[in-house]
Amino acid sequence: MTPDMTERLPLRPKRPDHGTVAAPRRARMMPAAQAEAFIRALATANPAPETELSYADPFTLLVAVVLSAQATDAAVNRCTPGLFAAAPNPAAMAALGAEGIGPHIRSIGLWQGKARNVAALARDLVDKHGGQVPDDRDALEALPGVGRKTANVVLNIAFGQHTMAVDTHIFRLGNRCGLAPGRTVREVEERLVKRCPPDLLRDAHHWLILHGRYICKARAPECWRCVARIHCNYRDKVLAPPV
Repeated sequence: MTPDMTERLPLRPKRPDHGTVAAPRRARMMPAAQAEAFIRALATANPAPETELSYADPFTLLVAVVLSAQATDAAVNRCTPGLFAAAPNPAAMAALGAEGIGPHIRSIGLWQGKARNVAALARDLVDKHGGQVPDDRDALEALPGVGRKTANVVLNIAFGQHTMAVDTHIFRLGNRCGLAPGRTVREVEERLVKRCPPDLLRDAHHWLILHGRYICKARAPECWRCVARIHCNYRDKVLAPPV
């Protein structure tokens, strides 16, 4: 190939950088009406959203959410049936202890620390809350292994409160599409709560996390499948599957 022929070859277009978990791409913030239209499009496509974690009551939900940190819901669902059969309530879980919990959850990340936290929170539920999961944020966040996101999930699903639990998927989605751009998880959470229509707020967590998990993915959004695409401010939309 001669130098002249090389010069005439078209340059391969640069693939867009869709951002990272720590530094997601940020789009221009949507006006309120556009944000509502985006969320309502997700709601229309999935009118009855549910968590993908398996649970039977507030206690098993709380444990499942604690175990899901840095682990997939599917991985948690594979290990919790045996754990909950052995310890279906806080008293039984406290009696099982970290040593008894550990063998059930070895397949998920950070299992040793999670075993200690689950045993400790079960003891606290028995000693401080009569064996019941509290429906109060401060009380939940005081439990071992429970942060704001976990508390928000439990308050939302178990107690019907209008909370917004922002995980990595929702943090990425809020920034990438312009729904609620922010530099911190708390900033994204507060903007989503303010901008989500009140009648949709309780279920919005589910719509957004499922959308981020299966459509607006981390490596590249699958915009060709997005029901809210026309309302999205992301500039580098992926409008067709990669060849």
